[in-house]
Amino acid sequence: MQLIISHGAVDLSGEPILTDINMEINTNSRIAVVGRNGCGKTTLLKLISGEYPLAKGLDTNPTISVSENFNIGILNQMTFSDENRLMVDEIRLAYKDILETKSLLDEAQRNMEENQSEENIKRYSDLLDTFVALGGHYFEREYEGAIKRFGFTEEEKYKRVSEFSGGQRTKIAFLKLLLSKPDLLLLDEPTNHLDINAVTWLEDYIRNYKKAVVIVSHDRMFLDRTVNEVYEIEYGRSYKYIGNYTDFIKQKKERDALLLKQYTAQQKEIEHLSSVVERFRYKATKAAMAQSKIKQIERMEKIEAPIAHNEKTFKANLEPSVRSAKEVLTVKDLQIGFDRVLSTVRFSMLRGERVGIIGGNGLGKSTLLKTLVGKIGALGGEYKLGAMVNVGYFDQQQALYRGNQTVFDNYQSEFPSLSDFEVRSALGAFLFTGEEVFKTLDMLSGGERVRLALCKLFRKNPNFLILDEPTNHMDIASKEALEELLLDFEGTLLFVSHDRYFIKKLANKLLVFEENGVEFKDMTYDEYQLELSQRVTEEPAMQIKEKPQKKTYTTPAKEKAKRERAIKKAEEKIAAIEGEIENQKAELEREENLSDYVKLSEIGEKIEALEAELLEALTEWENLAE
Repeated sequence: MQLIISHGAVDLSGEPILTDINMEINTNSRIAVVGRNGCGKTTLLKLISGEYPLAKGLDTNPTISVSENFNIGILNQMTFSDENRLMVDEIRLAYKDILETKSLLDEAQRNMEENQSEENIKRYSDLLDTFVALGGHYFEREYEGAIKRFGFTEEEKYKRVSEFSGGQRTKIAFLKLLLSKPDLLLLDEPTNHLDINAVTWLEDYIRNYKKAVVIVSHDRMFLDRTVNEVYEIEYGRSYKYIGNYTDFIKQKKERDALLLKQYTAQQKEIEHLSSVVERFRYKATKAAMAQSKIKQIERMEKIEAPIAHNEKTFKANLEPSVRSAKEVLTVKDLQIGFDRVLSTVRFSMLRGERVGIIGGNGLGKSTLLKTLVGKIGALGGEYKLGAMVNVGYFDQQQALYRGNQTVFDNYQSEFPSLSDFEVRSALGAFLFTGEEVFKTLDMLSGGERVRLALCKLFRKNPNFLILDEPTNHMDIASKEALEELLLDFEGTLLFVSHDRYFIKKLANKLLVFEENGVEFKDMTYDEYQLELSQRVTEEPAMQIKEKPQKKTYTTPAKEKAKRERAIKKAEEKIAAIEGEIENQKAELEREENLSDYVKLSEIGEKIEALEAELLEALTEWENLAE
């Protein structure tokens, strides 16, 4: 497949969003689209998917050309046709081709068993080849693993789609989209609200994806691990770079420096030639020379002045109003949760430490922060703040302000002693300038709401910051600004984040939430990743014991006997599996099971697994028989 956008433009309600987009997507493309919030990244995805039409560009004829028919997958087009369907059955719909082939294969197998004609055997063999090529022998393992890594439990697999929350339904739709494997996969902020386990699975999935992917994301580590091309959108235009996100940053700096150098040199040359022309153009003896210089200037291929990049970001003077005691926080066997204990936590923090909290969803990371700031009560154990500790708490949910109050009034209501000038100055440092301070809270984007919350938080000059997902809704430039600000912060920092790059840059210690408990790690994120990789490589190595190799001798007679034994063993295996399938089918018909839905589901699952095992055994038998 190939999709090419030439001078693409999009207008929304008469407002130009994209003005000159040039992009090429090929089979196996791994493309990131980056840029500031509001630059048009999501708009570009909607242009590619056909949701938005092309508009006339700047003195150009915009076109989108496609080499062949192919299907495009984008999350906002994913819907549930039947919300009473079980979640696992909804996910299985992503494998429509495999399931249809499996049904035909089962029918062909029955026909072959009844009549082993050459035609029936060939049809079965052809369908089996198709089934294997589509991934029929491993698709169940694929979706089972994906469901688990996305944080769904075994029980939730058999809940109806309508029973899930909005966020969980989005994850189900996203998972179904991924597993349906469209020719072109369009992903808009795919790591939002996924825990680290799910993001790691997604990275592996995209790296091994056999088709094209275009990703809009602010997750820098995710982009580093998945893409090999980057398109930056700035002022409505696109700029292409080869490599991952880190390569893009390096190349952009080098490109900007080179363009500036070339532009400056050319301007100096033009200035020199122009001065020669002005000096001699009216002198008869020098007029010819002056004319040649004019033509030299005209023939030059002019280098455009480098675009001034949009590097505006917020800034703040984050200095603690008082210095805390050395011991900032002590947590002893603290049981956290609401109606039940999610986790038991023990750790301590000293002044100046930066502890990042990581781990799977639903284990209590945000609950711990809410407990430490008194939003919810502890279920057991204790925690204690040190002397002179002044806590500043950022809650990702409370930061999403709503209402008709203006930004100016909302800020001033919290700091009534400030003058209008001081309020405007404080808000201006967080990019609320001019008339923007009179926007109502309902009009703010997610990123603007986060900036307003941080603006108010930092004004209080805390010495102990407790932050719950502070980078959600932030673009990359804002994340980098927050990182630099927190790196210079002389107080203590405890934060939850799914942004691994953010964790890597800030945390000097970790609190790791896992299914089997919470562990405090006196190490950086890079050191923790190294520990994990060593654990993975060492564990299998402990189980493998090398045996001295023995020389083997073979003859055609030995080979024949060996093959015959293997065939007999395969036939016995097939008979055993078929017998077990019949036993399970008999269980389905038993009267006491007919009204037990859970039991019927379990039996159906066993039969499905046995039938997959039978197909593998039949394939093995066919290979041996041939």
